[in-house]
Amino acid sequence: MTGVLVRTDDEVYRVDSVWLGPPRATFPWRARYVSYGVGLLAMILVMFVQRRLGIGLDFFSVAWALIITVLVTRFLGQRIDYERPLGQVVSLFGHEVRGPRASTAVAGGAVRSGHVRTGPAVSAARPRRRGGRRRGAA
Repeated sequence: MTGVLVRTDDEVYRVDSVWLGPPRATFPWRARYVSYGVGLLAMILVMFVQRRLGIGLDFFSVAWALIITVLVTRFLGQRIDYERPLGQVVSLFGHEVRGPRASTAVAGGAVRSGHVRTGPAVSAARPRRRGGRRRGAA
């Protein structure tokens, strides 16, 4: 009996399209092409949010924006590969956000006690007597 080994084409797709930099002056990190685009968009988004929150443009705000950008890019980079490209991840996120949800609304409204009179106890009104004397009148 002879065993047959079937080779798949997975090796072709496992090659990361990585730019290490110019010859003899490579970058100290490995990043795929898509990571540079994701990082650029993340940096723009983070800095836009910082400006909307009223954070000024100084060294520390740019440094924090860069750190947040690296974290977001690494987070998304772990989920993007040749089997699940960036476009699919973005469309999946859009479908998750816009998808139907179970109704969590409760019938009725908020319970308010503004119409309830509070204060000392009020006694019930006594019925008036007909034709009789009033009390305290002599």
